Amino acid sequence: MSNATADSRQTSPLAPGRVADMSTTTGPEAPAAPAAPTSPAAPPAAPHRLLVPAAAAVTVVLWGSAFIGIRSAGFDYSPGALALGRIFVGTLALTVIAGLAGKLRLPRGRTLVGVVVWGVLWFGLYNLALNAAERTLDAGTASLLVGLAPILIAVFAGISLGEGFPARLLAGIGIAFAGVAGIALATSSGASDVVSVLLGLAAAVIYAGSTILQKRLLPQVDSLTMTWLGCLAGTVVCLPFLPVLVTELAAAPTSATLSVVYLGVFPTAIAFVTWGYALTRTTAGRLGAATYAAAPLAVLMSWALLGEVPTPVALAGGALCLAGVLVATLRLR
Repeated sequence: MSNATADSRQTSPLAPGRVADMSTTTGPEAPAAPAAPTSPAAPPAAPHRLLVPAAAAVTVVLWGSAFIGIRSAGFDYSPGALALGRIFVGTLALTVIAGLAGKLRLPRGRTLVGVVVWGVLWFGLYNLALNAAERTLDAGTASLLVGLAPILIAVFAGISLGEGFPARLLAGIGIAFAGVAGIALATSSGASDVVSVLLGLAAAVIYAGSTILQKRLLPQVDSLTMTWLGCLAGTVVCLPFLPVLVTELAAAPTSATLSVVYLGVFPTAIAFVTWGYALTRTTAGRLGAATYAAAPLAVLMSWALLGEVPTPVALAGGALCLAGVLVATLRLR
């Protein structure tokens, strides 16, 4: 037996749980132990593989519940006061989370400006538009409109990232906006409210644009810092509504105020942290596809908790919206 062969057998890795036999390495006279089979690299531990889908699931459930919280609190809080109360509580909760995590690294220069702009859009304008829409739209119908965001993300990617407009995207846009027309015909009360529908669409546009901007910024700033700083920026821009918030807070029932607190802690602080975590580890389009479930969840929760169900026309329009999103963003394999 050659020395090279003996050496290779002496240094081969041991099977798990096996103890080395020193007699196999004392010289060429000793019988060589069978070489342990080389196993492929162990796959990542199951808990780590599941973290991204788990974070996406938490985000979808909490964002679906946000439509219910907004509708519940919106009877006693005006859109601006509700937005300020929600993101103020969210900022406090995120400050606690960041303090426990011990990692806030403030960006500088263009990155800092980008995060502030993102926060004003996502936490400020988005909340104002959605709160105003849900003054007359039921939670389920509003969620169906905001569910257009994934298709808008694909449109923005086609414009800003040069991905173009394939036929499936154009077809999906046509189907989805036929659904929007159906929703515009009636709300759950049976009354047409074009302004509220337009506000819901505006919220979807802001959602999509903010997602693209966040994806561009995340390589330069960690998701927790970005979420905290963005929420703080949204709070500052909504401060003109502080006098209204104070007045309405004094008159609002406890249940409505608890809805505001819930919106700040869960759909804002926790859900945006899990969203940012998932977005750093997957594509914006793929994560956007996961939000398809938010609208059906919101419809079910609205029915169970608020006794609100969209009219058949609105449900049909919402189904067309979701079908258009699926056609536009899912690729057949």
